[in-house]
Amino acid sequence: MERRKRNLLVVLIGIVIVVAMVSSFGLGLFAPDTAKIVLPTPEVSQQPGGEPGEQSGLVLVDVTPETVQSVIRDTLSRPDRYTRAVTIEDFWGEGESGTTHADVWVDGGWTQTEAALPSGTVRYSIVGGGQFWLWYGGDRTALSGPADGHSADLEGQRIPTYEDVLELEQDAIAAAGYEEKGGLACIYVETGEDALGYVEKYWVSVDSGLLVCAEQWKGEELTYRMTSYAVSTDRTLFGLTEFALPDGTVLHTVEE
Repeated sequence: MERRKRNLLVVLIGIVIVVAMVSSFGLGLFAPDTAKIVLPTPEVSQQPGGEPGEQSGLVLVDVTPETVQSVIRDTLSRPDRYTRAVTIEDFWGEGESGTTHADVWVDGGWTQTEAALPSGTVRYSIVGGGQFWLWYGGDRTALSGPADGHSADLEGQRIPTYEDVLELEQDAIAAAGYEEKGGLACIYVETGEDALGYVEKYWVSVDSGLLVCAEQWKGEELTYRMTSYAVSTDRTLFGLTEFALPDGTVLHTVEE
């Protein structure tokens, strides 16, 4: 009798071990394949050698359609002062396209943009202090009006920002993950097709927190693309000492 009990106990233990092993492998097989992005933690500096998450000061963050907005909101921020070049391409089909080249300066809450349009016209804009000013080459006066949170990007550059990603309805996000773009490590976001058949794609740099590429597609046709891979935060290379209107009015002075 005792032997039968011992044999039964051994069998039960074996069954428990097998079930545990199957469960472990099953979880690995059927768990969703989520992209992972490596972000630096501000408390720990990266050290040479070691594995990510141990001595390197890096944290693995899952990036999925459900988590991408919180990852962008909670881990990324843009520098207070920087300058960069932006290229905007519009595609109208049948080989027709137009390209705008813009230089952008940002200092605190102020943004100045100089954009060469496809027509050759140069458009200038300044956004700051709750206002925007807009004028074209040769103008002596500027149009002005109240600015909102997107004016710094839309009035001068006509580009989306990572704030646009944060404002998306979560169910509008079809795909998200970690992807290299223009040689930069980026968080990638793709929307589902909207009512007009358009799909939007965004790449936000992990390093600078800036939107470095955006595309709009309709089916297999690319209709819009913005790229801006190089950004300088070197204060000695900023280039501007003041943001001024065409009549000479200084709106903002850049502090050293």
